[in-house]
Amino acid sequence: MEMDFPVINMEKLNGDERGAVMDQINDACQNWGFFELLNHGISHELMDKVEKLTKEHYRKRMEQRFKEMVASKGLDSVETENNDTDWESTFFLRHLPSSNMSQIPDLDQDYREVMKEFAVELEKLAEQILDLLCHNLGLEKGYLKKAFYGSKGPNFGSKISNYPPCPKPDLIKGLRAHTDAGGLILLFQDHKVSGLQLLKDGKWVDVPPMHHSIVINLGDQLEVITNGKYKSVMHRVIAQTDGNRMSIASFYNPGDDAVIYPAPALVEGEEDKGKLYPKFVFDDYMKLYVGVKFEAKEPRFEAMKAMESTNPIATV
Repeated sequence: MEMDFPVINMEKLNGDERGAVMDQINDACQNWGFFELLNHGISHELMDKVEKLTKEHYRKRMEQRFKEMVASKGLDSVETENNDTDWESTFFLRHLPSSNMSQIPDLDQDYREVMKEFAVELEKLAEQILDLLCHNLGLEKGYLKKAFYGSKGPNFGSKISNYPPCPKPDLIKGLRAHTDAGGLILLFQDHKVSGLQLLKDGKWVDVPPMHHSIVINLGDQLEVITNGKYKSVMHRVIAQTDGNRMSIASFYNPGDDAVIYPAPALVEGEEDKGKLYPKFVFDDYMKLYVGVKFEAKEPRFEAMKAMESTNPIATV
């Protein structure tokens, strides 16, 4: 199964194989909701620095806190499956519309600088990928970026996670199964310690760790805008008994006040199906998502439909 996982060599977009690679991306968006990028333009040297400093930060600032949390909740001695807690140590960095990097007290200055540089590169890559999706969907270039923009531009931030060795991975998940609420997710994950899985055709499939790759997955908002042509997919992290897995997931999401709805060009071409998804303000969706993240996405869409029917939103 792992061999079939879509791996995209972005260098080939510049040559004779561009058409085949675009088809590969389209197939991945329709049938997987995930794909893995190689030769994506972010320097290996920068990625190595990010990984080194992220792991150092965990050891210096986070590891002891995580151990204390485990002890206080008795997680190392659970006897039955725990569905309320994730075996992860995390913190969040916000990049856009404004950065919170300077407000996080225990980040070393060199780590701050490297993460700032990495965020700029990830933002460029996210917008490049969105335009590749536009091309495949038959939407004008820049459509998805504009759809996400709102009045202040997109929300863009990173969740930095470490998944330490877990004594009972059969009873506690690293991260429980969910779809991502937002737009486009770019993941820089540990290439030595695996754990990320996605649900495909009713089976959990490993996302293969590859050195210097960026894993892309689609969030709920892209499912809505594409009127279901592309889908967000359930995924989870399995905790491991050995090895500390690093994960930096960066979320290129709509702005809080962005109005999300199926692209008219994609609805018009499918008279038999019509508009399958509601129109809503992104922040309203996020308020709902926070309480039901680990549940199926379909009831969230239905709740937004109900809200739309009682309080329709005008399209500017």
